[in-house]
Amino acid sequence: MEDTILVGDFVLVNKFIYGSSSPRYIPFTEFALPFFTLPSVREPRHNDIVVFEYPGDRDELRPKELNVNYVKRCIGLPGDTVEVRDKVVFVNGKENWIPPNIKYLIPTPVPRGQADPRIFPNGRPWNEDNWGPYVVPKKGDKVKLDLNNLDEWRTIIDREYGERVLGVADGKVTLQGKPIDIYTIRKDYFFMMGDNRSDSYDSRFWGVVSRDMVIGSAFITLFSWDREIPFSEPFRLLASVRPERILKLLK
Repeated sequence: MEDTILVGDFVLVNKFIYGSSSPRYIPFTEFALPFFTLPSVREPRHNDIVVFEYPGDRDELRPKELNVNYVKRCIGLPGDTVEVRDKVVFVNGKENWIPPNIKYLIPTPVPRGQADPRIFPNGRPWNEDNWGPYVVPKKGDKVKLDLNNLDEWRTIIDREYGERVLGVADGKVTLQGKPIDIYTIRKDYFFMMGDNRSDSYDSRFWGVVSRDMVIGSAFITLFSWDREIPFSEPFRLLASVRPERILKLLK
């Protein structure tokens, strides 16, 4: 998210706006707890800066390290069509709002058709600068499954069940061992993207974020300094304070 959020920023997160939720696991363990979410004030909107639980790499059922939080900008809502054309983001066919601190470390886009094997969904011939179009899944969507698109949907569907449920038997797609050709999406999803567009590990690589993994909205920087300076050098550390970022609203 650089330069919207800098390393060393202490950011205040509103956990109530999207509905505060209970912990999923006992701290420092993988033991699951009963999970519930309080009613939300409102749902995430386009271009909100959102804190969420990292869902895991593209092909992982769950992340290697639990309870890791990411902060990105919400680009796509459930049902939206997201596309990146030569680094420019389009949502539902219209150029998306450009954040004031957007950053491109590599100005020249990767050409369309030059596939990146790391890209989400698995098997699409896209790259980070020319990505999509992709329709963000929403609850109730009907997905037609076949052998050609199985890998594109495998992780999303497996995560909705919390276990590996999709497979192949006798040349047909199976769900929990039973043949299936239409699947109904169970959750709403969001497409998240960083403002540092050339150096952001985001939904272009690991996929969409389910609604129940959304934690809150980052809205203000309380304090900021250079975290690279050790506490053993207090005077250097204090001198690194960024006064222009104290109580700075994020947008």
